[in-house]
Amino acid sequence: MKMLDLVIVGAGMVGLALASALRESGLRIAVIDQKLSEEMTPEPATRVSAINLASERFLTRTGAWPLLARKAIFSGMSVWEKDSFAHFELDASQFQQLHLGHIVENNVIQQALLTTLQDSTVELFCPAQIQSVSENEQGVVVLLDNQQMLFTRLIVAADGANSWLRQQFRIPVTSWDYQHTALVATIRTAEPHQNIARQIFTPQGPLAFLPLWQENLCSIVWSLPSLQAEDLASCADAEFNHRLAAEFDVRLGVCELVSARVLCPLKARYARQQVQSRLILMGDAAHTIHPLAGQGVNLGLMDAAALADTLLQSIKQQTPLDDVMTLRRYERWRKAEAVQWLATMEGFKQLFSGDHPLKKLVRGAGMHLAAHSLPLMKPLLAQALGASEELPESAR
Repeated sequence: MKMLDLVIVGAGMVGLALASALRESGLRIAVIDQKLSEEMTPEPATRVSAINLASERFLTRTGAWPLLARKAIFSGMSVWEKDSFAHFELDASQFQQLHLGHIVENNVIQQALLTTLQDSTVELFCPAQIQSVSENEQGVVVLLDNQQMLFTRLIVAADGANSWLRQQFRIPVTSWDYQHTALVATIRTAEPHQNIARQIFTPQGPLAFLPLWQENLCSIVWSLPSLQAEDLASCADAEFNHRLAAEFDVRLGVCELVSARVLCPLKARYARQQVQSRLILMGDAAHTIHPLAGQGVNLGLMDAAALADTLLQSIKQQTPLDDVMTLRRYERWRKAEAVQWLATMEGFKQLFSGDHPLKKLVRGAGMHLAAHSLPLMKPLLAQALGASEELPESAR
């Protein structure tokens, strides 16, 4: 039996970021996953994330950020509503920043984090599958499909929205279906994106064009009622290109699909416990939110940053890693932020759904107020951009 201090289940961005942040801590750490991330290709991967300033700082502390093979800066945002006067623009200079964030392919981040672990003592059990997990008074016993047994003081579930580990520990989840599906794809546009992230709100749902590292490449996230999303995913490329450009008000000219179309059903989830004895939930295993503000990955990376800071502080103070009071403080902190973002996204979704004239008037007035009263909006925007003060130490 291999004796460990920390087992991380899930080698996605959040799980690997935690392992990387703790790789020089002296802790005995293992990461388990059924597979590693996909290798990079010359063409952009379909799945991308909007990385805010706090996540950039955290990934810089891990050493992964300078290793990113490619990333795209966005220095401005443009948001508007279709067939309405509602419009809102934001520029990095308004926050005394050089940029607002980056758009990065998920597998590019994973590959960079894996590189930081190459010469460390962190052990990767990938590919490997957990056959059973059980807890006793001393810790948690994990049995892998190759009959390898691991004993750990703490186990972290970073294994995604349908977390197997969360189900094994019978942690209840509050959830609701948004009745929408996100269609994700890579698009070549006739006009350059100018490093601006754009989003239009339509009666069917929001459509975002996120700039990639080439000036005419964008990643789109199109939130639609599920049947409409399935129709768009299966129609001919020429028809899709035409419908996409029309829906986007032809802001970047003619659109050309250059990747597969991927459908992602949208569902909000909130684990009622993020810490249960020696189990800690992080990232999508703990919470999923609507992608309209692009905060899901940032929320997960801040979970990793906060847990890394918490465990490093326990080591410094010679407190047991599984100290209940310490882990409860971590849980209260992360649950509070997750609830705040869930409520905010639900409010935005309800406000921007439908095309009732009164709602459109309220939305137009609200965007006009936001555009001309930036000091009132700065606290919310600063939190979204990762520029607020309420951050883990390693992300400040």
